Amino acid sequence: MNILITGGAGFIGSHVVRRLVNKYPYDKIINLDALTYAGNLENLKDIESKSNYTFVKGDIGDETLVDDIFKKYQITHVVHLAAESHVDRSIKDPLIFLKTNILGTANLLQVAKKHWADDYAGKLFYHISTDEVYGSLDMGTDLFTEETPYDPRSPYSASKASSDHLVRAFYHTYHMPVVISNCSNNYGPNHFPEKLIPLFINNIIQKKPLPVYGKGENVRDWLYVEDHARAIDIILHKGKPGETYNIGGHNEWTNIGLVSLVCDIMDKKLGRLAGESRNLITYVTDRAGHDLRYAIDASKIKNELAWVPHETFETGIEKTIDWYLANETWLKNVTSGAYQAYYDKMYH
Repeated sequence: MNILITGGAGFIGSHVVRRLVNKYPYDKIINLDALTYAGNLENLKDIESKSNYTFVKGDIGDETLVDDIFKKYQITHVVHLAAESHVDRSIKDPLIFLKTNILGTANLLQVAKKHWADDYAGKLFYHISTDEVYGSLDMGTDLFTEETPYDPRSPYSASKASSDHLVRAFYHTYHMPVVISNCSNNYGPNHFPEKLIPLFINNIIQKKPLPVYGKGENVRDWLYVEDHARAIDIILHKGKPGETYNIGGHNEWTNIGLVSLVCDIMDKKLGRLAGESRNLITYVTDRAGHDLRYAIDASKIKNELAWVPHETFETGIEKTIDWYLANETWLKNVTSGAYQAYYDKMYH
């Protein structure tokens, strides 16, 4: 397999790249990443010299570049993770999300179609999406299934929903073999600290305020990133073309419950007084169009592909906090922007 992974220097992407490079030494892994603020090659230092790994800096919307990659590396599989993904940023600047998430996906699909030229044997376009395309759930026991109607509420989720529809359109119109997975909120090592968990870990270290939207009652299902990478690996190798698989962590937490747990663990790890970090919690004006609850029914991937998450939230958050505390240099480089300056020079 010659696998093009888009967005492989990002949070989830770097875990997928590392897993596939190490687990499948006879497959070629091509990592295409534009190295925007969320892409960081420090995430992949441990595998950058592996013989089956190649990094290419570039934009998924660059048709000539993507075409050249397909030609040069004889791409047989695409694992498409590249996306603008932060909801708050999408509210401030929706157009960049439409450009990357919709047009970028369309470009990848079009180039794949051209090179595979209706000979789809041994080919697969795997598109990674989000549970946010399904909209919002009320409090209770309802869960998102693969049949839940789409009801996106933010520019981010609308752009991802649109890209999902494009991928399915190429399956139905051109018979391109595709799979889609929709995952719940990821967390774990290497997460860019604009997202809730790494932001709060960093702010607790720095004794900065912990801004919680509204009353902190919004509920999210949390998926440890290594569990997600393992699910992607399984879907890539065993998923059925034309199918969608929901990937959830079976870990629903209110935002305030999550933040309180992180505070308490951090106090123990940092040798602070019990409750000290909770004093940093600050309630701020709720996000525009803030969805109340996301929760995934992951029974299909369990029943059909034998995947279940290995980590509970309690075990995963412990591993996550330990990683950030052991990698303060990484955290400082990311929060200061030093990581970008270094790689901008290298790939200028």
